[in-house]
Amino acid sequence: MILLLALSLRLVGLNQSLWLDEAISVNVANNYAYSEIVSEFSKSDFHPPLYYLTLKSWISIFGKSEVGVRMLSVLFSLGSIWMIFLIAGKWPALLLATNPLFLYYSQEARMYSMVSFLLIVAIYFLKKERWFWVSIFLGLSFATFYGSVFLMVALAIYLLSKKKYKEVAIISMGPLLTLGILSPLLKLQIANSREMLLVVSNWDLVLGKANIKNLLLIPMKFAGGRISFQPKILYYLSSGLLAVYVFAKTIKKSFYSFIFWMSLGVGILFSMFTPMMQYFRFLYLIPIMVMSIKKDRLILAGFCVFSLLYLSSSTFYREDWKSLSKEIDKEEVYMVSSFYDPVSYYTNEVAVKDIRGEVEGEEIIAIPYGEEIHGVDHEKILQEKGYKMSEKKSFRELELERWVLSLE
Repeated sequence: MILLLALSLRLVGLNQSLWLDEAISVNVANNYAYSEIVSEFSKSDFHPPLYYLTLKSWISIFGKSEVGVRMLSVLFSLGSIWMIFLIAGKWPALLLATNPLFLYYSQEARMYSMVSFLLIVAIYFLKKERWFWVSIFLGLSFATFYGSVFLMVALAIYLLSKKKYKEVAIISMGPLLTLGILSPLLKLQIANSREMLLVVSNWDLVLGKANIKNLLLIPMKFAGGRISFQPKILYYLSSGLLAVYVFAKTIKKSFYSFIFWMSLGVGILFSMFTPMMQYFRFLYLIPIMVMSIKKDRLILAGFCVFSLLYLSSSTFYREDWKSLSKEIDKEEVYMVSSFYDPVSYYTNEVAVKDIRGEVEGEEIIAIPYGEEIHGVDHEKILQEKGYKMSEKKSFRELELERWVLSLE
């Protein structure tokens, strides 16, 4: 019944538009060969390649529609709920099934649902003291998402505190083997990340700086999900109070509480040196969080309310590139070219030109997206070239503008 409930919730709005990162995932999986994903794409990405390789196999069978590509994440999330049921019983499974943030990313064609499943399987085998399988799934987790290392460190610290030195050595073999295989790629990714931090004005906004705002967002989003609504005071009050109550319930003397807080602590400490403190990068801790809570009807009610708010209104859905693309009636659009993937996913015949380069035509279409990250002011650029805005259309979190060459 819990799995049926979880599946029903995850099917609502599953065909909403892909947003930037999802479009990147799908374009990579669809357009690159398996070997090219590793040798060409991944060196300029900031994630290990296992998810993209898995998604490519999935797309070859089920296609690249919004529902098709997202069903992979849906299935991984259902697998996580099933594993939580096996480990801790029906109440943690029910809390995970209804958690609004876990629900949101269960519908996203990215690696977060997959790595959550792999880590929960590792914890399942840890509870069974089947250390070889713990090692295997920790290694697969690291090959899916580098941030999983925060949980691995927490597990190692816990086992060391219990003087289980042999077990720590065994479970470290999988991640270390994966690290050895991926080390040439990882070196290139680290170098590329450092270059991006130097070249791109606000690249640390994408990665997640260690600041008070990002720190507070972790409990608020873990409890209230991805949404935000007006009036803001009501949103902050409701999500804030729920967050305080949820996180207070995790403070206890238990294995799950220890690894939850230790993983967060390690991640926050790491982010002080390398930006990585976005709340969704810790999504895999939500299953551990609900296992530390176990049973609480008030938290269940809170999760259900925020989940239903998200599902009930398309206002809270992802960027609406699908609708925006239907309005493109030119052979080319101007925008920051590194964010072209959603346009290419929905409109194969439209060329994307960088707004910072040469602009041609009496009338052009501009999509002002991602400019804050790159420090771009498209209005200033186009006005200096003699263009004047003639029309602006708004979509969810997006805008499409028409500019004409002024005769003045």
